[in-house]
Amino acid sequence: MSRFIVELSDPAARDATRFGPKAANQAVLGQAAVPIPDGFCLDAAAYRHQLASLGLESLLAEAAGRDRLAARSAIADVRIALYDSDIVPEVAEPLLAAREALLARCSGRLAVRSSSLMEDRAGASFAGQFESFLGLESAEDFLTAVKACWAALWSSRVLRYMEGRGKRLEDCAMAVLVQPLVEARCSGGGMSRTPDGGMMITAAPGLGVAIAQGEVVPDRYDLTAGGELANATAGVVDHSGHCHVHRQGAPRPESRAPCLAPAEVSAIAAMMRRAEEVLGHPVEIEWAADAAGIKLVQARPLATGPIEVPDAIWQRHPGLRGHPSGVGWGAGRACVINCECELARVAPGDVLVTKVAGPALAQILPRVSAVVAELGGSTSHLASLARERGIPMVLGLAGATTKIPDGAQVGVDGVAGIVRWMN
Repeated sequence: MSRFIVELSDPAARDATRFGPKAANQAVLGQAAVPIPDGFCLDAAAYRHQLASLGLESLLAEAAGRDRLAARSAIADVRIALYDSDIVPEVAEPLLAAREALLARCSGRLAVRSSSLMEDRAGASFAGQFESFLGLESAEDFLTAVKACWAALWSSRVLRYMEGRGKRLEDCAMAVLVQPLVEARCSGGGMSRTPDGGMMITAAPGLGVAIAQGEVVPDRYDLTAGGELANATAGVVDHSGHCHVHRQGAPRPESRAPCLAPAEVSAIAAMMRRAEEVLGHPVEIEWAADAAGIKLVQARPLATGPIEVPDAIWQRHPGLRGHPSGVGWGAGRACVINCECELARVAPGDVLVTKVAGPALAQILPRVSAVVAELGGSTSHLASLARERGIPMVLGLAGATTKIPDGAQVGVDGVAGIVRWMN
């Protein structure tokens, strides 16, 4: 391996200052015998070397010394240059060699994922803010994905998130994690600790992208602290095979069998307990299951908070139950929106009520008192970002945008997963 590339099985891959916490955590877990996909890391030094080779360091200094709006031109120039320029040979050649070696061990398609030096840290998960590319087959697509991961650090969405977290662009760099794609029959997430002291797992058919993006209502498995299954709620499936809630005018979705057998639920719970032990803190995980078994594909620090008891007056009003984000209680005026173009209507302190709560809505979190969504589950990326900020959120709440009146006073229990409103 070159100075820029390290296998996940190498102890050096555990260095988060070189490979970012996402990749480093995979290495730590894999070396502790937690099942993960094989793979390798591309050092953040390769990103810095690419910037220097393209003569972009002056633009980095210019962008770092000004606010985001004033630095728009420099930011755009760096992003375009990273996309459009070839990767320099001293990085590209060993990178392609590492790809070939990985494919020789694990034939199939690849996953290329951003691993920023800032993400997957306590209080700054950057969940859903960077890029992941799944199912890559050609060398050309592989190299393009690596460049896109580098360029993702210069997106307006990421820069807004940094500003909100007091992070500076000049303090960050982008490593890349490369692994075989788990051709998942089902996938999902999990939290090793819920506010009541238990554990929770989500699952849906296929790859985990739809769960992360908040586009489906997944199965939910609630467990005791010891990993015993306490309650299981299956999602529903439409005629295209996707899990989600029913919408007016669409063919009625059908109930389906849960994705996971009891033994698989127990196995994922055991992985979460082991990950918490190895990493030294409660974890939020992503997992995928194929014909060979279940693999952990990500583990990040889990933001937790105490149970908050709402005022008794709310108990007298109608309520709907969905998937809780796991933190907080909030109340405010309902602002019901049907597309991102309406976000300007959301005023400070409002409760955002929407259909799909994807990570692109992260920009609105500092303004709202709570979020309610028709789709999504407790382990979606936006739910992770809401937990960081202590913002209550309830997802997978069927018909929320039609049942909750726009402008009504709404109370959101992000722990119990109940939304109530005053007519």
